[in-house]
Amino acid sequence: MLSLFHKWNVAIFAALAPLGLWGLGVLAAIDAASIYIPIDALIVEYSAHNHAKFLLYCLVAAWGEALGSLVPFYLGRAGGELFLMKKIDRARYEKLRDRFERQEFLAIMIPSVMAPPMPVKLFLLAAGVFEMRAISLFCAVFAGMFLRFSVLATITILYGPRIVQIIGSIVKAHPVIVLATAGVLVVLIAIQVVRKLLSRTKGVPLPVED
Repeated sequence: MLSLFHKWNVAIFAALAPLGLWGLGVLAAIDAASIYIPIDALIVEYSAHNHAKFLLYCLVAAWGEALGSLVPFYLGRAGGELFLMKKIDRARYEKLRDRFERQEFLAIMIPSVMAPPMPVKLFLLAAGVFEMRAISLFCAVFAGMFLRFSVLATITILYGPRIVQIIGSIVKAHPVIVLATAGVLVVLIAIQVVRKLLSRTKGVPLPVED
């Protein structure tokens, strides 16, 4: 199965080679906007062929994903609440709404960091329903995807494409455990960052009114 998947990736890589970075960006936009395309696998393939440009590949793919994410986002704005309610129950809907009200940026960035089967498009749709700003959504998706692709590319350069395939097979075999572990780590990091930011603002005197 892995060998067949690798051959398919090589075929896509060969087809996209004449298009250069634009081909990767376009496919990333399509992946976020509509049908699933294994962009992670393409990042691995591109990085394995050219180590020097791995950051450029990650930037272009993240930009494409962020641009394509505006499609489900605006669908949510146009009336995605009914569709969202069909996918999740009332309790989960309210929990998702509360999450966006507390910290909408992390509510989009964290799912973007995680690989499939994380339903990123569902969160993008919810962002539109809960009226998140488009620029904030774009930046959150870009940041999350760039972090995700950079980690994949770095692992590929250090250990080779094979290790990424092994990690992918583990994720597919135990998705709940892997997602839960990754989610806890991301949340802990986010909490630590927020604490540091808050500690810096403590003790700052408020301006005195005349």
